[in-house]
Formats: sequence, structure tokens, C-alpha cells
Amino acid sequence: MYKTEGKLGTKELFSIIILVIGTKLTDNTPLLFFDDLGNAAWMAIIFIFLISLLPIYFLTKVMTLYPEMNLIEVTNHLFGKYIGTFVLFGLWFLLTSSIIETSAVYTDIIGTMYFTKTPIMIIYFILMAVAVYIAKKGLENIGSASWMTIISIKLSLLVVLILAYFKGETAFLFPLLGEGVLQSIKESSLNASIYNEFLFIALIATNVKNNSSYKKAVWLGLVIVTIEITLALIAYVMLFDYVGVKLLNYPFHETIRLIELGFITNVESMFFPFWLIATFLRFSFLLYISALLFGGIFKIKKFEYIIPTLGTMVVFLGLIPETPVFNFTTNREIFLNISTPIFLLIPFFLWIFAKIKGDYKK
Repeated sequence: MYKTEGKLGTKELFSIIILVIGTKLTDNTPLLFFDDLGNAAWMAIIFIFLISLLPIYFLTKVMTLYPEMNLIEVTNHLFGKYIGTFVLFGLWFLLTSSIIETSAVYTDIIGTMYFTKTPIMIIYFILMAVAVYIAKKGLENIGSASWMTIISIKLSLLVVLILAYFKGETAFLFPLLGEGVLQSIKESSLNASIYNEFLFIALIATNVKNNSSYKKAVWLGLVIVTIEITLALIAYVMLFDYVGVKLLNYPFHETIRLIELGFITNVESMFFPFWLIATFLRFSFLLYISALLFGGIFKIKKFEYIIPTLGTMVVFLGLIPETPVFNFTTNREIFLNISTPIFLLIPFFLWIFAKIKGDYKK
């Protein structure tokens, strides 16, 4: 299968992971947990972290066993041509559906929170056009851009969280256990696939300099995104209380509207550009991965040429729902519940089949 020539180091892959998964704290993902867990929503992220340790461990073990193969080749090698193709096509469908769903939500964020007079179609087109342009530049450029911007993006997030903590009320955090530990574990186990990008990261394992860089980036990225999403959910509770958060479509963007920075008014205009850059890089990477996976399934070597077509398809399908906030919040919970077993079990089966084939002994 065709492989891109660029190689990512630990810092580039780490930056991609942080941007792709970390931006979920800025969309409507937190609402999935606040609806069922109340003020203990932040505990769900910790439980998801613990649940994800095992599948990510199995995945890294398998990928480092085959340093010359990415997830597409490993899946075909271990599951066989027909089952492997079926599994890979299922993964592509889940990934592309997720891109359509989340891009519609991000378009709605831009349209309802910042550019209220601009038609949604124009916003959607610009979002995907920029993402397609970056994705066409290749994986190495996505990694370099992510690394160059990660510090400023995360510093802006840190400032938001610090201001939110100063303005918030710690009393809103109690009772700490909310609906109870068992309820938190249940919701976490149903929605663990908010970390499913770690599975798709294995598609570019051969584009990382070595096994050590791959493992370091994955494990460090897992820890950091868990910390920042947990802290963000705590900040939302402290600012709005869990009842108030459930009434908001996008807690992060309401937060940057509410906080104050000295005499500066319209604080959100200072943080919006950083969020927008992260959004562009997130969807450029996801489109790249979707094209890579599609090309691997159908033996298309120059898979980069698929990216504009995928971007166009995303725009047309994403514009179908008339009320993306409500439709996609409900659909996303169903989507996460369906994809969670896939995220948890595929790495385990890959590891088992590698054991059966005796590849670990070799």
C-alpha cells in the first residue's frame, strides 16, 4: 500500500493527538455526561481513561510488533483478506460518519456564536475547504502545523480555565459523586469511544519515526487530554452549576463569553482564533485519515486525491439536518454507544490473533 514519505516525531504526533481529541471539550461532547451524571460529569472522563488503558495497551503492543505495517496492513494480515476488508470498511464508515456529524456541530458553533448573519452553507464550505487544503499538503505538514500552534492554543485554554476557576463557585461541585460511582462507571463504559481516535492513530504508525516515538506520543497524549477535559468539565460546573450547563449548547464558548480579563471587553474574540486554528487542523487530519483508510481498502495508492471528494461529501451530508445541535447531540450518544465496543474489542482481537499466529514468538 502507498505510504506517505513524511515521518512524524514524538512531538508532532503528540500535538495531533492533543488537537484532535482535546478539542472535544469545546463542542457539545460535555453535554453527554452532564445530562446523566450532573455535577459528577468530570468523573466520567477519569473512568473512560481507566477503561481505555487496556485497549490502547493491546493496540500499541500489536503495532510495535509490526513496525513496517500500519493498521490497514496489520488488520488484513491478522484477520485475513475478507474479514479484514469488512472490519476496515466498518471503521471507515464510523470515522466518516463522525466527521460529518462533528463538522456540522462545529459549523453550527461558528454560525450561532460568532457569525450569526453568515449563511451556514458558506461557513461549512469554508471550514471544509481550509481543512481539505491542509490535508492535501500531507501528514508531515499537518504534524508540523500542529506542533507550531499547540503551545499558543493550549496556553489560551489554560488562561480560560484559570479565569473560569476564579469566577466559579466550588460549592457547585458538591456532592462530588453526583448520581453515584456506579452510574459514572456505566456512562463511562457506554461512551468510552470519545477516545476512538487512538484507534485511527494506528493508521499512521508507519509514518512515525520509530516505535518509541509512537508509544510515547500515544501514552502522553492520553494522559494530557484526560487531564484537560476533566479540568474543563470541572470549570463548567463551577461556572454554571450542572443544571445550567445542561441548558447550554456549547459550554466552552459560553465560558469565554462570561469570563473577564481586566478592562478588555469581548474576551471571546481573543480566544476564538486559537479555537478556529485547532478546528481546521482537527478536520484536516480526520479527512486525511479517512482518505488513507479508503485508499487502503480499495488499493488506491494516491489516496490524497480522494480528500476533496470526501470534503465535498461531508458538506452535502452535513447540511441535511436542519437542527444539528439537537439532532446530533442525540445521534452522537447513539453513535458513541455503538462504536464503544468496536474501540474496546478490536485491539484485543488483534492481539489475540497475533498470539494465535505465533508472531510474538517469531
